[in-house]
Amino acid sequence: MVLLKFFLNYIIWVFPAGEMLVGPARALFMDEISTGLDSSTTFQIVNSLRQSIHILGGTAVISLLQPAPETYNLFDDIILLSDGQVVYQGPREEVPEFFESVGFRCPERKGVADFLQEVCTVPPYFSIHKCIKLLLSYLF
Repeated sequence: MVLLKFFLNYIIWVFPAGEMLVGPARALFMDEISTGLDSSTTFQIVNSLRQSIHILGGTAVISLLQPAPETYNLFDDIILLSDGQVVYQGPREEVPEFFESVGFRCPERKGVADFLQEVCTVPPYFSIHKCIKLLLSYLF
């Protein structure tokens, strides 16, 4: 079964095994493109998308769950969500400094992506509202 999705001037062919972009696009919104892929393939796909977006002057918003450090480092900006709330939005290079300024220091031998996964994973007994309140209390 092949379906067509039309979105912002381009067509996505949806196959049972994946999707294929056809035509120019200035904005791409992609959700969980790494599902079922190994980290090397995910890296190659994100790297190709990054190069295309930079050449065409567009924007891509890509959601990934637990990206490998190499893939994480391909992104220019990060929007970090936890339980539906924005925890951080800004340049990737400034993520460690931001979290350190609110009391969460990334250990030297841990990748930033893994560190963010740990910081933003809220135990069941600790509500996200308490976590956000704690982060905001450090800022203001």
